[in-house]
Amino acid sequence: MGGVIFGYDIGISGGVTSMEPFLKKFFPEVYAKMKEDTKISNYCKFDSQLLTLFTSSLYLAGLVASFFASFVTKAFGRKPSILAGGAAFLAGAALGGAAFNVYMLIFGRILLGIGVGFANQSVPLYLSEMAPPRYRGAINNGFQFSVGIGALVANLINFGTEKIKGGWGWRISLAMAAAPASILTLGALFLPETPNSIIQNSDDQNRAKAMLQRIRGTSNVNTELEDLIRASSVSKTIKHPFKKIIQREYRPQLVMAIAIPFFQQVTGINVIAFYPPLLFRTIGMGESASLMSFVVTGVVGTGSTFI
Repeated sequence: MGGVIFGYDIGISGGVTSMEPFLKKFFPEVYAKMKEDTKISNYCKFDSQLLTLFTSSLYLAGLVASFFASFVTKAFGRKPSILAGGAAFLAGAALGGAAFNVYMLIFGRILLGIGVGFANQSVPLYLSEMAPPRYRGAINNGFQFSVGIGALVANLINFGTEKIKGGWGWRISLAMAAAPASILTLGALFLPETPNSIIQNSDDQNRAKAMLQRIRGTSNVNTELEDLIRASSVSKTIKHPFKKIIQREYRPQLVMAIAIPFFQQVTGINVIAFYPPLLFRTIGMGESASLMSFVVTGVVGTGSTFI
C-alpha cells in the first residue's frame, strides 16, 4: 500500500490538472487561456507557476519530511513511521477532496507529501527487514510494481470521473487517495515491529528471537539473530555516520547510491510521469482523449515493471 499511495498521487495530479472544471475553479487564468487566447501556443497556455506549485508542493514536502522520517524510523521504529505517513496522507486526501480554494488544495498536497515522505522511507525498509533473505530483492521490486499499479488505478479513475456531469469528478479523484491510505494506516496498527528495530531500540533479544521465529517459520534462527545483534552493536559504536560513509572504502557505494537516482531524475522522465494529460492536450487532444492516452502509458509502464 505504501507504493500504491505514491503511484496514485503520481497519476492523479496530472489527470486532474487537465480537467476543465478543476482548472476553471482553481486556476482560472489557465482556463481562460485555453478557451479564449488563440494567439499563443498550446504549450504556453499551461505556463502557470501556481499550477506548477500544485504538483511540486507534494514532492518538496516529501523531500523535507523524509529527513524527519529517517529520525522517527530509527528512534521509534518502522511501525510508528508507517502510521504517521498513512495518517498524513488521509488528512491530505480529505483536504484535497473538500478543497474550496487553491490554498486549501495546496495545503492538502503538502500533507500528502509528508505522507509520501514517511511511507517511502519506512515501507521499503520494513519490507527488507521482514522479508527472507532469498526473497528480499523480489519483495522490494514489488514495491516499485505497486507504484505502477497505483498510477494505473489513478489514470483509470481520472478517465472515469472526467465524464461525471456537474464538473465535480475531480473531487472523487483527489479524495480516493484516502482508500489506500486507510488500508495502510489500519493495517499498520496490526503490523509487528521488525526484529532489527526491536534490537536497535530495546535490545530485547528474546523478543527479537521470537519475532524471527514467527516470520521465518522455524526455530533455527540463531545465526540470523547473531548477525542482527552484531550489526546493531557495530552501528552504535559509530559516532558520526555521515563522516564514516564518505570514507574512501565506502565511496563507490555512496557514489552509486546518489548517481543512479540523480541521473534518473535529470533525464526528465518525471515530466512524462506527472504531466502526460497536459502534454497530450498541448498537441491538440481533447480532455477525454488525453486522459485515455495517460491510461495507455500507465498500462505500458506497469507492464514493463512486471517484466
